[in-house]
Amino acid sequence: MNKPFWQTKSLAEMTADEWESLCDGCGKCCLVKLEDEDDGEVYFTNLCCTQLNEETCRCSDYANRALLVPDCVQLTQETIDEVSWLPSSCAYRLLNENKSLPEWHPLVSGDSQSVHKTGNSVQGRVLSEQHVHPDDIEDHIIRWVN
Repeated sequence: MNKPFWQTKSLAEMTADEWESLCDGCGKCCLVKLEDEDDGEVYFTNLCCTQLNEETCRCSDYANRALLVPDCVQLTQETIDEVSWLPSSCAYRLLNENKSLPEWHPLVSGDSQSVHKTGNSVQGRVLSEQHVHPDDIEDHIIRWVN
């Protein structure tokens, strides 16, 4: 039996479609993050980007996200090693670290909703950053992102 592409190809060898299919739709990368200036530690908040659809956990305008949100990080095969804050459950991070995808990942489960059904997404747990004053962002630091 043939192995799936993510088990036989490196991230650099994947086609654009294969690369995009690795995203499980958890929405964790779209959370507002704060970096401690002293030690560089990154803290996640329960605030999401204004472009994140809170129901689907997908970008509402993915094609234009960099124009709409100038500090949006576009993860690529070239930048994967530079994005140290990716959640430990992120398929890009897992594969880059030569680890397996979790059973709930849609490519493994065959169910596009499995990331939500198993509680591995931000669905139902976030608030758009547009509703919070910048001075209050620290009040929204969370510990449930892994």
